[in-house]
Amino acid sequence: MKTGIIFTMLLSILVAAGCSKAEIADLVITGGRVFTADSLKPYAEAVAVRGNKIIAIGSVREVSRHIDPATTQVINAAGKTVIPGFNDAHAHFGPVDPDYIELRYMTDPAVITEKVREQVARSQKGELIYGGHWEHEMFTTRQWPVKELIDAVSPDNPVILRRIDGHSALVNSYVLRNSGITRNTPDPFGGEIMRDPVMGEPTGILKESAMELIKTGAVEKEMSPEEAKEKEWRGYITALRQAAEYGITSIQIPGSADFAMYDTIMEAGMLTSRIDIGGVLTADPEKLDRYEDMRQKYPPSGDWIRFGYLKDFMDGTLGSATAMMFEPFNDEPDKTGLAQMSYEELEARVLAADRRGFQIGIHAIGPKANNWILNAYEKAREVNGIRDSRHRSEHAQILIEEDIPRFAALGVIASMQPTHCITDKRFAEKRIGTDRSRWAYAWKSLADSGAKLAFGTDYSVEPLNPMEGLYASVTRKDRKGEEGDGWFPMEKLSMEKAVEYYTLGSGYSQFMEERKGMLKKGYLADITILSEDIFNIAEEMIMSVKTDYTIVDGKIVFDRKK
Repeated sequence: MKTGIIFTMLLSILVAAGCSKAEIADLVITGGRVFTADSLKPYAEAVAVRGNKIIAIGSVREVSRHIDPATTQVINAAGKTVIPGFNDAHAHFGPVDPDYIELRYMTDPAVITEKVREQVARSQKGELIYGGHWEHEMFTTRQWPVKELIDAVSPDNPVILRRIDGHSALVNSYVLRNSGITRNTPDPFGGEIMRDPVMGEPTGILKESAMELIKTGAVEKEMSPEEAKEKEWRGYITALRQAAEYGITSIQIPGSADFAMYDTIMEAGMLTSRIDIGGVLTADPEKLDRYEDMRQKYPPSGDWIRFGYLKDFMDGTLGSATAMMFEPFNDEPDKTGLAQMSYEELEARVLAADRRGFQIGIHAIGPKANNWILNAYEKAREVNGIRDSRHRSEHAQILIEEDIPRFAALGVIASMQPTHCITDKRFAEKRIGTDRSRWAYAWKSLADSGAKLAFGTDYSVEPLNPMEGLYASVTRKDRKGEEGDGWFPMEKLSMEKAVEYYTLGSGYSQFMEERKGMLKKGYLADITILSEDIFNIAEEMIMSVKTDYTIVDGKIVFDRKK
């Protein structure tokens, strides 16, 4: 007799023996390996949902009491993993643009030329050609691309192609001319115009604040207001569908985004992920007043569209050699990165926002950037008093050993994206050496010191799929696989901890750990059912795991079979 038939018979017997007084569930998930992320009860056999809340979790016998065969939908997870819904703590989420030129994982720069040529052929004269996600460290040449790659195929169109980290861009001569950028243009504060070492002419690479000099002069694509609105709507719905397909039930967007559009999507009954949107860190009292109004409109007590944290940038990235370092880069000894503001300005912004009770999250990649923001957060406690602020280091990628215990001491959340480790490790030691790399992507050391961790993807810098992050967390190996124990294996995590940081840890980072992030009675019914038992599979299989079901607020928003 097949296992499924036996399971169904046993369940029927248990249901028949159940207590008629038990609260009847709308949905029950059973037959799987349920990881709750609750330290007091980390595993269970089944979970019951009524409305948008979990009403029971435990053994099959305990949960079966809540089944009415006539009304309760029962999902047999058949030995697969059931976890709290993924909560992406840092995703630059927004509408998917069908005209965007995708250059992720390109190894031959000539492909960039061809893709731009193809998009120009589909576009009108003067229309902006936009794309990105190229990574020069993946090129066979490992050299920065130059404008000559795209000039010949785009003489009459502005072209902007952002590097994978978004902190540098390749532009063509059309853009340089329209922006007035020449060999005599000085580097702006916090930015760099890359130049040919012989002639001094701009190469087409603009880093950090130098991208603010861009003036495309682009003409708008010809479409009616109705067509433009429809395109934007389709872009948002496509993005939300992709998130649901990856088991993502909550998304925290760093910085500003379109509250009104998400309101509209929710009113239409098509919002399938909870959304946090914040603002830009500032000391301007009028802007802080406006953020206070937004916080009142989208309060922390809400469960769907909420006002999140105030975001800022302290430095750039390791890949663009703009992360703030205490000592020069090994491969570029004349550079120590680019600060995006002075320490005095950082401290002024942090003190002002903290005084008003806002949560703050600051992009910090390099050790000096992380040191500075920890100093500013510490100053805020001294000046404004200690509170449960849960300020964040967005990325916390490279640290000095002395700063690791300060995260826990100051209550600062390490908001990290595990895939950055396996993306950057290809060139990290070349750029900063072995000693400094030891404290890069130091998840385990931070956790062992008592720090709170929240995991995300940094989409669209990295893929939206959380399974890639779980793979990175437990292996610290290249996506193609490799021999050995992984890069600095002492920082690897167990799968249980990696899932916890993607769920409960992310919930904590948004002050929602009392109602989201665990599979626990009374919690919001945000649940992901995966296609495998991720706690008992070979590491090379992790990234191929799919989502079978995504459940948000007690409703199935994705079913892989449909």
